[in-house]
Amino acid sequence: MNTPSAARVIPLDEAAAFPRAPRTLEETGLPLLFLVELAAKLLFVRGQMRLTELSQQMRLSATVLESLLAFMRAERLCEVLRRGETDGDILYELTDAGRARAVEYLDRCKYAGAAPVGLAAYVAQVERQSVTKMRVTRDGVNEAFRGLIVKPEVRDQLGAAMGSGRALFLYGPAGAGKTYLAERLALLLDGDIAVPHAILVDGEVIQVFDPLIHTPVEDDRRPAALDNLMRPDLRWVRCKRPVAITGGELTLRMLDLDYDASSGFYQAPPHVKANNGLFVVDDLGRQIVTPEQLMNRWIVPMDRHHDYLALHSGTKFALPFDVVLVFSTNLMPADVADPAFLRRLGYKIHIGPMDEHEYREIFTRVCDARDVPFDESAFQMLLNDYHKAHGQPLLACYPRDLVNQIADLARYLGEPARLTPEALDWAWHNYFATR
Repeated sequence: MNTPSAARVIPLDEAAAFPRAPRTLEETGLPLLFLVELAAKLLFVRGQMRLTELSQQMRLSATVLESLLAFMRAERLCEVLRRGETDGDILYELTDAGRARAVEYLDRCKYAGAAPVGLAAYVAQVERQSVTKMRVTRDGVNEAFRGLIVKPEVRDQLGAAMGSGRALFLYGPAGAGKTYLAERLALLLDGDIAVPHAILVDGEVIQVFDPLIHTPVEDDRRPAALDNLMRPDLRWVRCKRPVAITGGELTLRMLDLDYDASSGFYQAPPHVKANNGLFVVDDLGRQIVTPEQLMNRWIVPMDRHHDYLALHSGTKFALPFDVVLVFSTNLMPADVADPAFLRRLGYKIHIGPMDEHEYREIFTRVCDARDVPFDESAFQMLLNDYHKAHGQPLLACYPRDLVNQIADLARYLGEPARLTPEALDWAWHNYFATR
């Protein structure tokens, strides 16, 4: 998900935190036979590959792959088809025995991409770049929220909550701006992180990198070509801290590993993909499962900062639960969970109606955006004859929705949009269905 640029408050030492490339097969942390399988599948799919091409596909250095291919040649699984001027130009292909073995490998698992990282390496990296290591200050929050209309006390609550790394519970009436604020919390995520393409657990591949959630960033700290000790491990992608947002579609099953029997490998659940970042559960209470069931699912992860997942083989293992978990709901806290769970929710933040000054500011901005000239007398009529007369609170969504309807009518009539009493009356009754 693409988000606005974050205010860099007190950044992590990102250069020191990024994993370094393995220089030997042992340093990959992966079983030799798994790497043989992966290389064989790639050679089977591509037919013939140069050493440099295989290196790019597996995200491992040519030096590491030379050792791997030497083993495969000794086992008569592959052979050299043609030698170029350099070692990188050597062309490899599978032998008949290698192709037969590759078919068996692909029947079991069709994953043929970047080499995964080991579970221990993934856990250590998530802890190294933990979201709790960000330091969020009032100055940083004010800078990140510059131009946004947010009550000062709510800004302080959001800033303190993000700095703590604990869960947030945003509640209030529909249309108050909870979802908007939850998404804008991404502005407070600071620093780049390393995200693996995949991890290997008990011989099974779990894909983690997701272009819908992870946004890669250019790495301007690339070492010199001869600086082998400082080469980054390309099995990891340098990304912005992730933001995952889910709503009414969320089910308990989505919070477990997603195994695709046809492909033979797993997709990580959304809260794992969001590790070191933000995970927003929007519209809590609209899911098929009850809020109590969702809350109970997260009691242990929130308490112990790790989650237990299971492979289809029955193997269970722990992964870090390192996210700022944000719940957004129209429900009151007491209607969602029992006191034991509410204790674990670090911050319960009420997002309510706006005052007249804030409402006017939003209204004028929306008018500017839709090329509708703002009219003070029409705005006062809206406040007194409609909001106050009908008992409608000043919620953040109303200016946009009402002005959009006025602009829609003007476009339909082929006239310039104007904030007239007639247009306001038309938009109000359309929107609130009061006739």
